[in-house]
Parts: sequence; structure tokens; C-alpha cells
Amino acid sequence: MIRTAKVLKFVAAFGWGGTERQFVNLALALDRSRLEVHFGCLRRFGVMLEEIERFGIPVHHYDVSTFRSIRAIHAQFQLARDIRRLGIEIVHAYGYYSNVFAIPAAKLGGASAIASIRDMGAYLSPRQRATQRWICKFADRILVNAAAIREWLISDGYDGDRITVIPNGIDLSRFTQPAPPGTLHAELGVPFEMPLIGVVGRVNRLKGLEDFLAAAAIVAPRFPSARFVIMGEPSFITRGRDILMDSSYQEELSALAAKLGVQDRVVFAVFRPDVERILSEFAVSVLPSLSEGLSNTLLESMAAGIPVVATRVGGAGEVVEDGENGLLVSPGDPDALATAICRLLEAPEFALELGKAARRRVTELYSMRRAVESTSEVYEALLKKRPCAAARTSLNPI
Repeated sequence: MIRTAKVLKFVAAFGWGGTERQFVNLALALDRSRLEVHFGCLRRFGVMLEEIERFGIPVHHYDVSTFRSIRAIHAQFQLARDIRRLGIEIVHAYGYYSNVFAIPAAKLGGASAIASIRDMGAYLSPRQRATQRWICKFADRILVNAAAIREWLISDGYDGDRITVIPNGIDLSRFTQPAPPGTLHAELGVPFEMPLIGVVGRVNRLKGLEDFLAAAAIVAPRFPSARFVIMGEPSFITRGRDILMDSSYQEELSALAAKLGVQDRVVFAVFRPDVERILSEFAVSVLPSLSEGLSNTLLESMAAGIPVVATRVGGAGEVVEDGENGLLVSPGDPDALATAICRLLEAPEFALELGKAARRRVTELYSMRRAVESTSEVYEALLKKRPCAAARTSLNPI
């Protein structure tokens, strides 16, 4: 007899960050005939909710905006009760807030617990890092998306035997139907013949956007027709129970562009859910981050077959072979960033070859199917340790 296992995937909210996209895309790709997937969140917020709701997957919302409240403890006990009531066997949490909230509740509710850590801790205070390290002692497995993160966690006191590396998975089918040529140029009000140099991702201070603008000021005189695009979602802040868009950093970037004399060459664009359809219009995709785990944008750009310039942070060096399928530079070095961008603009044939090699790299090693298989193997190993394991067959997708 085949028994469907119940898994609760837990995240803080459903924004457009790389973690949230992986969280949703992976869950939707799991074999739903073998896994009954539930979603849980601290705040029912974010554009990814629309996609989840289309599939009719349950979303359990615990309405927690701060851990500095007795309400958060009550919510944890509610989650534990829901886990028992629903028969959830595995709770898989993503990110600091979800790990701290959901892992204790999972153990209290009798479920196996998985913590996902997908960055190098740059966003965390020393106290938060210590808290997550202690909480993760109770997790049955810790999943990371880059070997660099595993090495960092071990150096920070984590048990390496419980850490599994599963890189991000990209749904390559999404890149088979690009938008008509010129779509993005037209939306940005830029003539089609002008090359676009783009950064895609969250607009925050660790993404190296000041360095990108400084590099733009160096590249601009050499390539007068080039335009520099920052496409991303601004940060959000919580005030009490409200979630507000914080545009202050983007305003700082606009002021910096003016100071550097490139305000007419820089375009700020909102992030779009079908980014894979317009990535191919970038002449160069840039990842100037100061800290990173394994960037979804980097993999998506490579999947689109466009040349990439990335900083040597986190897992970037595990994906990009410098000069073979992209270019790598040191973080915090606008001159090196500009040199790499110019190298690609000056040599379109070289850039084309890098893009083709990048596409091959992602196809071979970073497909969504591979990520699903690896994650399913972790789930299966945990389920085999639980009652009724003999009644369950393999969870790998057919």
C-alpha cells in the first residue's frame, strides 16, 4: 500500500527573493501523488501567494510580526497543534525567522525537522547567529544551497555530518518562450540597439549596487549607448502589524547616480514575475553582491544564455568558471567590475560563447528536476525512520 506523506514547507513570507522563489518552485515540482504539501508562513504576504493559490495548496498563517511578544510563543504552540492535527511528518523551514519559529514547533508536534540556510549570515546579528545555531541542533537535517555555506557553518560550530548541499534548481522550461525581441527595451523606453547591462534582485545594501553604479560611470564614456538597469523589488519594513515598502535606499541610489553623472544612463525597473522571458535582452547580467549564498539570478541569467559578471562570494565560484562560462571579480571593486563588463561589450563573440557555456552548465548541474530528486531523497531518508515507513515507496519523481 502506498501512503502519501505530509510535508509542511514553512517560510517567513512570500516575497520575490531567491529563497522564496526556490521555496515555492521546488514545492510545486514535488511529486504530489506521493507528497501532500502544505505551506506555512509567519506573514501572509508577497506576490508568490498568487501562484500558490492557483494550485489550491493550503497555506497556514500564524500572523507573527515580531518574536519579542508572547503572541509568538502562542503561535508556536498553535503550529505544533496543527502539525499533530494534520498529521504532518516533515516540517521544512527556510531562513532564519522560519527556522527559529518552526523547528521547535515541529519537534513539539512530533514531526521531523529540516532547516534550510541559504546565505552566509551577513543579514544576522551575532545574537541571531547564535540563536539559529542553537535551534539547528534540534533539526534532523540542515540543507544549504552551496558548499561555501556548508564550510562557513562548520567553521561557525555546526555539525557537518547533518548538513547536506542541494544547489538551487532552475525550471529550464521557463526559458523556452522568451518575450518578442525588444519587449524589455520598449518597456524601459530604450531604443533596441542600446545594450542593456542589468542587475536583477532585491534592492538592498548587500547587493553591491553602489559598486554597480560606480562601474557604470567608468563604462559609460567607453560605451555611450549602454544603459544600466537595476531591476528589483525594494525592501519592506514592518511597523507594528503593517508591512510597508521602503524606497529610501533606492532614493539613495538615484542620488548616487546623479552624483556620478550617469542619472540619464541608469534605469530603475520593478521586478517582474516572468523575468526569465526578458533576461535574454541583457547584453550582460551583473551580480555585484558583497555577500550571497547561491544567487537564483545568476543561475537564471546563465540559463537564459547571457554572459554574466559575478563577484566571488558564496557559491558563485562553484557555478562560474572564470573565463569559461562567465567572469568573476572581487567584491567591492568597481574598477574590476567595469573592466569585466567592458571586456564583454568589446568582444561580442567571446560574450556569446560564455553565454552558451553558461547555459550548458546550468542544464547539466542546476535543473529543477535534480533539486527535486535530491530533496526527495532527504525526505525519504527521514520518513524511513518514522512509523509506517514500510508502506511508503520512493518519493523520487517518476
